[in-house]
Amino acid sequence: MTAYVGGSTGFGPPSWTTATRPSTPVNGQLGWNSTLGQLESWTGSQWQQITSLLYSASYLVVGGGGGGAWSTGGGGGAGGLLAGTTALNSGSSYSIVVGAGGNGSTSGVAGTSGTNSSFNSIIAIAGGGAGNGGGVGTGLGLSGGSGGGGGINSSGNQPGGSGTSGQGYAGGTSGANGTSSGGGGGGGGAGAVGNNSVAGAAGAGGAGQSSSISGSAVTYAGGGAGGPNTTTGQSGTVAGGAGGGGSVASGAGGNGTANTGGGGAGGAYTGTAFNGGNGGSGVVIISYAGAQRGTGGTVTSSGGNTIHTFTSSGTFTA
Repeated sequence: MTAYVGGSTGFGPPSWTTATRPSTPVNGQLGWNSTLGQLESWTGSQWQQITSLLYSASYLVVGGGGGGAWSTGGGGGAGGLLAGTTALNSGSSYSIVVGAGGNGSTSGVAGTSGTNSSFNSIIAIAGGGAGNGGGVGTGLGLSGGSGGGGGINSSGNQPGGSGTSGQGYAGGTSGANGTSSGGGGGGGGAGAVGNNSVAGAAGAGGAGQSSSISGSAVTYAGGGAGGPNTTTGQSGTVAGGAGGGGSVASGAGGNGTANTGGGGAGGAYTGTAFNGGNGGSGVVIISYAGAQRGTGGTVTSSGGNTIHTFTSSGTFTA
């Protein structure tokens, strides 16, 4: 178990087999285990293989989408979206939080914002709730990962809420109450701003962002559509962004799709006020190359990668 130093051969640590490991190791003692073919170190309670301590993983974290607002209200903003790579420490546990979607409003108030999703210290901000419709309240969309769309207001066009840089975009502006453009603005999406209400239509939801981390291309975090006012000649159907709810001529706003972070749509007004749609819940996905090393979530494989999908909160152990 003698270390060696050579002029052109460099430094070598002591070497042993699993059977001949030091019987009284000290913390931090380092050696080459020829049985395993790996460097290992004594941690105070066990031998830990150095070469397997850290490995790289890709992640997708999407916050819960915002709720749409009642009666020509705005569309809910999509949950913020974060994607990238990080180093995982073998054996370490990481907290996973999957944010809920916000509730659509059932009276003259704003839609509720969603809740944040997170993977350890990586936090995707929830989508902002939609601005209240029906010509009451401020009509201002709420800020979030992506901003909620503005709702109609008696004092004129109302802006959407702002998005979070690097996660999503602002919501669209509503039309003015009592005019042919008097519908809600679309909620912002992870890929684009929500659309403004224009003559003949409420604003469509902002586009989401595509990811193939699950093994196939899926678009997440689209904004909800604004609610139309068919008493002033608006067209009836307005699309949400991918995962975001759409609005219809006579009815409640569509819900955001679960585990996409889509925003809920604003409710229509036909002389009767309809409720806003609920925002979709978020999702956390972790992917790394090779065979399964971690535990937690629903485990699948694709293209040589192992994929852990969390549709509810839990723990990922690397």
